[in-house]
Amino acid sequence: MAGPAGDAQWAAASPSLGALLAYRSYARRWVFLLVVSLLSCSNAMLWLSFAPVADTIARHFRLSAQQVNWLSLVYFVVSIPFGLAAIWVLDSVGLRWATVLGAWLNFVGSVFRALPCMPFRASEPFAFLLGGQSLCALAQSLVIFSPAKLAALWFPEHQRATANMIGTMANPLGVLVANLLSPALVKKEDDIPVMLGIYMVPAGLACLLATACLWESVPPTPPSAGAAQSTSEGFLDGLKLLLRNKAYVILAVCFGGGVGIFSSFSALLEQVLCVEGYSNEFAGLCGALFIVFGILGALGLGLYVDRTKHFTEAVKVGFCLTSLVCVAFALVSQRRGQAVALAAICSLLGLLGFSAAPVAMELAVECSFPVGEGAAAGLVFVLGQVEGLLIMLLLTALAVRRAKPGFSTCQGDQGLLDWEVPMLLMAGLCTLFSCCLVLLFHTPYRRLQAEASSSPCHRDSTPPPQTHPEALPGLPDGPSMEAPGSPGAAHP
Repeated sequence: MAGPAGDAQWAAASPSLGALLAYRSYARRWVFLLVVSLLSCSNAMLWLSFAPVADTIARHFRLSAQQVNWLSLVYFVVSIPFGLAAIWVLDSVGLRWATVLGAWLNFVGSVFRALPCMPFRASEPFAFLLGGQSLCALAQSLVIFSPAKLAALWFPEHQRATANMIGTMANPLGVLVANLLSPALVKKEDDIPVMLGIYMVPAGLACLLATACLWESVPPTPPSAGAAQSTSEGFLDGLKLLLRNKAYVILAVCFGGGVGIFSSFSALLEQVLCVEGYSNEFAGLCGALFIVFGILGALGLGLYVDRTKHFTEAVKVGFCLTSLVCVAFALVSQRRGQAVALAAICSLLGLLGFSAAPVAMELAVECSFPVGEGAAAGLVFVLGQVEGLLIMLLLTALAVRRAKPGFSTCQGDQGLLDWEVPMLLMAGLCTLFSCCLVLLFHTPYRRLQAEASSSPCHRDSTPPPQTHPEALPGLPDGPSMEAPGSPGAAHP
């Protein structure tokens, strides 16, 4: 079974491996990507399943609005202390074991939070709901860092950004499903047990596939020179290098702030809109448009940067445009009867903001190479969770009782809150992070430079007259016919 030892062998033998066998890709990399994507999607569904129907959840379980918010906030709280442990697991224990452990935590958490709806009727439902969400939050710490490392270890150089995009966008896809599914399932309080049961299904499927279909952390032969040198720095040494890397720190703080803003936006969207008379269904539609256009934008941008390698330009332009749209949302969301404008703004926010997320993750790996991909991507998300927790606590604290008459469709005390100042602050923070990134962030692409200097076969697109890699004996699960990393394959 391949694991961290396989990583070390790659790093030590990469020149001879490249000369003898070339770099190659394996068809089963897509199975690994499917499992990681399904797990990430399920985890995001569980995270946001309560937020679109927060008022009904509060009434059914006799909770306050603040308690319901904590069912989302716990993801931030848990992932901060356990984020560093997850980085160590990913870079030291291996991608396969990290994925399997995350899948089991995710499934057990989905079962645990459904216990208050069982016939025995728990006397403290909030404890079970929060406990289940906490287990799912532990799983998130393992799975959210995986796409960058999976793309680096299993995919050739010209597919890395696309693979990272697919794995990363599976998470907002789960947010999309939750935004649409929860309001569709929960029309009254009696529908809540059905909702909790349905959310268990994808969690169970991801757990089954991860346990049964993943057998190794790395392929027998690396797909690129960068993969051969992956995790060439130890865990603590890698963290020290990251903290001394000025470009990486700037990117981590700014992109982490963006992650925190988008997480807070997703969790609070229903509460912000219902105060001005918009229904839960409309809030769910806005959240869905936010994610759908984000996925479409990420797909196009991922393919673009795979070919052009314009990582820095794509991220900077995306951040600047996102800050402008965020200002527009802060202003329009505080007015009644602006459904069309709000839908358009949420679509643009996803198209411009989410599309930059997977590219920023690739850029984090590029500017920090040869530090392991788990550490490079993980530290960004840990900072994002810290900033997201602080931002969400600040926004909810600034949501004071309304002084003007309202047309609220919210249930309970949510309808008495004024979100104007919190939304303006959110827009201001987004603008601040964008300005810092544009003015202060500059970096060379270290991984691409290392591959260009150590992998001459990748620079030669003429097929050499030698045996096709598939004819080489002793390789389990031979490479796919498409293997672009092989000597006989031309770069697009």
